[in-house]
Amino acid sequence: MATPGTAQPTSVGGMDTFNIAHGFVESLVRGMRNSFLSDSDYHHLTQCDNLDDCKMNLGETDFGPALQEESTLSPTILQSAAINKLSTEFLYLRSQSVAPLSTFLDFITHEYMIDNIMLLLKGTMSGRDINDLISMAHPLGLFKESTMRSIPTFESNSKGYADLYQCVLVDTPVGVYFAKFLKETSQQLGNAGEVRNVLEEVEIEIIKASLQKFWLEDFYAFCEELGGETAMMMGEILRTRADTHAINVTLNSFGTALNEPSMRLSDRKRLYPSFGHLYPHGTAMLVNAHDPDSLGAVVSQFSQYAPAWTVHTSGVDKSIDDAFYERDVHQLELAFEGQMHFACFYAYVKLKEQEIRNLVWISECVLQNQKESINSFVPIFSQHSPWRVKNQRR
Repeated sequence: MATPGTAQPTSVGGMDTFNIAHGFVESLVRGMRNSFLSDSDYHHLTQCDNLDDCKMNLGETDFGPALQEESTLSPTILQSAAINKLSTEFLYLRSQSVAPLSTFLDFITHEYMIDNIMLLLKGTMSGRDINDLISMAHPLGLFKESTMRSIPTFESNSKGYADLYQCVLVDTPVGVYFAKFLKETSQQLGNAGEVRNVLEEVEIEIIKASLQKFWLEDFYAFCEELGGETAMMMGEILRTRADTHAINVTLNSFGTALNEPSMRLSDRKRLYPSFGHLYPHGTAMLVNAHDPDSLGAVVSQFSQYAPAWTVHTSGVDKSIDDAFYERDVHQLELAFEGQMHFACFYAYVKLKEQEIRNLVWISECVLQNQKESINSFVPIFSQHSPWRVKNQRR
């Protein structure tokens, strides 16, 4: 897989050249759009009285083969089977692709690699068994098993910490993001012990937010370099993603050390991506947000995010994450409306993630007999989606 920051993308091509290199793979992902659960599928699932009924109904959908070997069904088993199915489909698309699409698809996997490495680092520091950690890793973010299994073997001395840096921060495709983070956090990386201090003193979630920021910036620069429809579609998607990242970082910092005045101007500010609809004026205002009211005053000035904040503060049974999910689904569905661009590949993965969240939510509600909450999910390509219903009324 390509290492971020080193790829030299070529032109994606226009109407006369796109299909020569990427037409087959694009046709595959557009055909996979038909695999999403329909409104009737969701209706049948919400009427189930137990998980066996859910399994029977899913047997008539694209999830049937993935679940046929399971004797019983649980939310965890369902989630695992669905993620493995998505991974298999994605890796097939990747195997059929050529540059620059192959590099674009690699960028998608880098997000999961960051999640997996942070999982391993956090688990190692808490003494978790490596086999348990590997079983929890996302299949799209797996890297060499020897690297994964070597992490808990490091000794608690300078040589051991140096080996940790070399194996985890250098020998992975996302190592460049770790290097940026450590360079930003510690002025002198020559002392291997200082690397350990950084990892011990900075909360794992802060490290993760930093790495995600670097990944978003790198991915955005790559898409802009590709140009054309890909730059336009992915540019909008990633700008929205960057803004969501900045808003969530600010919101989650309340009540923590990151909300201290000195930390807001230094550490928290560094977690904001250097692009997006909020950048630079909105993110500059976010630096001074110290409570939900001041954050709301900033977010409400931007029409893209004011409705989500209204949901967050209205007291309805929806969180700001729910509002962001609904907005994301709308935006990602639009990626399938255009042609001859790469955004539909990213959209497919993210819409499948939302479908998996939907299945887990429904199965949890069935298991706990919480039927009054079972319809609180975000369907994909639904005729009853709020934005489609709104357009039909016009």
